[in-house]
Amino acid sequence: MDTITAEKPANKKPKKIIKWEPEDFELRMTTHWTFPKRGDWATHDAKWRGNWSPYIPRNIMLRYSKEGDCVLDQFAGGGTTLVEAKLLNRNIIGVDVNDMALERCREKTDFEHEGAEGRVTLQKGDARNLDFLKDEQIDLICTHPPYANIIQYSEDIPADLSRMAIADFLEEMKKVAKESYRVLKKDKFCAILMGDTRKKGCMVPMSFDVMKIFEEAGFTLKELIIKEQHNCRATGYWKTNSVKYNFLLIAHEYLFVFRK
Repeated sequence: MDTITAEKPANKKPKKIIKWEPEDFELRMTTHWTFPKRGDWATHDAKWRGNWSPYIPRNIMLRYSKEGDCVLDQFAGGGTTLVEAKLLNRNIIGVDVNDMALERCREKTDFEHEGAEGRVTLQKGDARNLDFLKDEQIDLICTHPPYANIIQYSEDIPADLSRMAIADFLEEMKKVAKESYRVLKKDKFCAILMGDTRKKGCMVPMSFDVMKIFEEAGFTLKELIIKEQHNCRATGYWKTNSVKYNFLLIAHEYLFVFRK
């Protein structure tokens, strides 16, 4: 797939942010992460459905990278990871197949704050084919892929993995894993948040399928973190149905940290 760099709009003054970091932030020290507050510093919001809490990429980047490193988010989506990278002085490449996502990423990272010197590069492209990146160019991968077609982010983009059924999605994730392994430097880390779903009332452990795919691509699993979910939009609807049809609500996701 052809890729083009997404430039910032000309003649537009960057936003100045007042609150530029979370209050009372502490680096997570266990394999259970929970963030009841969504995160309201910088330009963060919860308007992009399914975006992850900024506490997650903040923890990942502080633990597995240093200032000036090159970070990759090949499923840039709502731009959360990109904002955190800029604030933490990491240079980041944000990739997405969706022009709407890239436009939001552009808006979210168009701010000024003293000390926030991370360079943000936006690229329209496919996570399965990162041919614009060299082998072993990236210091850290920090990304949140779609969970197959649970939330669909487009109606007519063939390369959008969020339009795929689970079996097709998992097959395409093999290409994502292969490219991730290629572009990451040796001994560096790849962090991916994944969730599960249900089919006919029974669990489909999609997250562990993705974990195995990345291991088969050559990665070693360093950490398996259980991330608790909060404030899910459909909680009321599913709470009623969980009682009616006798199944438990899924209230966690898995954060896999792989090492090359």
